Amino acid sequence: MKEKVLITGASGFIGFHLIEAALDKGLHVYAAVRPGSDIRHLKEYDISLFELNYTNEQLLAKQLRDGGFNYIIHAAGATRAASQQMYDAINATYALNLASAALKGLEENLKKFVFMSSLAAVGPLDSRLRMITEDTTPAPVTAYGRSKLLAEQQLKTLPSLPLVVLRPTAVYGPRERDIFIMLRSIHRGMEPYIGRVADQHLSFIYVKDLAAVTINSLFTGLSHITFNISDGASYDQYELADFAKQILNKKTFRLHLPYNMVKGMAFALEKWGSWRGKTPVLNREKLNELTAINWQCSIEKAKKYLNFYPQYSLEQGLRETLQWYRLNKWL
Repeated sequence: MKEKVLITGASGFIGFHLIEAALDKGLHVYAAVRPGSDIRHLKEYDISLFELNYTNEQLLAKQLRDGGFNYIIHAAGATRAASQQMYDAINATYALNLASAALKGLEENLKKFVFMSSLAAVGPLDSRLRMITEDTTPAPVTAYGRSKLLAEQQLKTLPSLPLVVLRPTAVYGPRERDIFIMLRSIHRGMEPYIGRVADQHLSFIYVKDLAAVTINSLFTGLSHITFNISDGASYDQYELADFAKQILNKKTFRLHLPYNMVKGMAFALEKWGSWRGKTPVLNREKLNELTAINWQCSIEKAKKYLNFYPQYSLEQGLRETLQWYRLNKWL
């Protein structure tokens, strides 16, 4: 009989790729989706769809017990929310409720609980001379990052939870929509930047590498351990665009927008978003991440304990990603 894995956030960008990787490993996948989610892209897969009530721990425990899951990957969460309180509720409280319910409903049947955190939970460094490690003192610069850090801290209060925390850096790949904004702009001949961040150190991870290491982490004896996840390289401010231009065979007009101008635009977008009840992709807090000096992180710990050796460089991952965008008429 196949072992069962519950993947939350399954209708999203990362969740979709987790499903593919889990199926490749021969797992019976239960995809937890929100009511009303667009799941048309999941119809062709041999999976079981599941809805969870994250606000009711008792009901959650019953749902999990009935499901009889062996593994849980909690990839659901909010990347945009109206307030710190909303981020904390969705990203931290819901995660804690799910983990607590899993301990009650699944007991010894639960072999692994993987929490998909973010490098934003640590935050960037203000020096180019160091590298983010799992021992770096967290100093998140956004509400999103603070909520992910809170979730990690709360999950670690459950000593019997077989917990693995993954902190991916900026994730890109087919179906991703935020980095895609930059790629679409390059396709149209524009290459915009926020100010001039001299010698900026950026890091990325291709979604298929992230999915592979996530699934592999299920089958380890590790517990209460955290890993930073990237492709292991460091990139300057322009490298993503340079690779994209080469792959797309495009020339662009490179434009450096003054920081204060972009900050004003972000403020206006926030006001407009509040009237519509939506949080814009670009906001003033997000500028803290986009203009940070150093996002380079070490993956030596993941190499040692998870045998994680990324298969895709940024150029290779972008080539596959851009091909998907073209074939699916996103570009």
